[in-house]
Amino acid sequence: MDFLLDPNIAYLLLMGGVLMVMMALVTPGTGFFEVGAFFCIALTGYEIYKLSVNWWAMILIVLSIGPFLYSIQKPKRELYLGVSLVILVLGSIFLFPAEDGGISVNPFVAIVVSASVVGFLWIAVGKSIQVAQTKPMQDLDILIGKVGEARTTILKEGSVQVGGELWTARSETNIPAGSPVRVVGRDGFVIVVVKKDS
Repeated sequence: MDFLLDPNIAYLLLMGGVLMVMMALVTPGTGFFEVGAFFCIALTGYEIYKLSVNWWAMILIVLSIGPFLYSIQKPKRELYLGVSLVILVLGSIFLFPAEDGGISVNPFVAIVVSASVVGFLWIAVGKSIQVAQTKPMQDLDILIGKVGEARTTILKEGSVQVGGELWTARSETNIPAGSPVRVVGRDGFVIVVVKKDS
């Protein structure tokens, strides 16, 4: 177990725990990330107890979460991602006190691991947020107001092309095939259309 007391190993386990916790938050219920986070955090707690930490460096690591979360909310915020990475690297290098008063975590390890974790989380969390904000196509209400084209003659019922997909539609009036139509409502999984005046 002595190898766990190497500051570089301790740092890798800490970052592994952070990665597991973030993945467990964005993809809950897998069980894998939750169990992995538990073991990483438990081992990190043991290492912190044995090695002690520079708490100001730990605070820097925690503070790096702020600009990271801000950067993933909207596009074109890569500057804040860079700020988060710089703060994380500084906190990582000085996390564990060295006997000679210098640094204990290899700067190269800190930079590579921090950049890898931040980059991976930026992509994974960003994609998860994007998926969560995407309305499912089964929600036919998002089609209301959209314009499409009648693919068949619609007399009570027919087919229309709207939003790049083919839908069953009905109309109170006769709409010839090829006519532009506008979605004005839905009846279950059938959309209601009217002929669009050109």
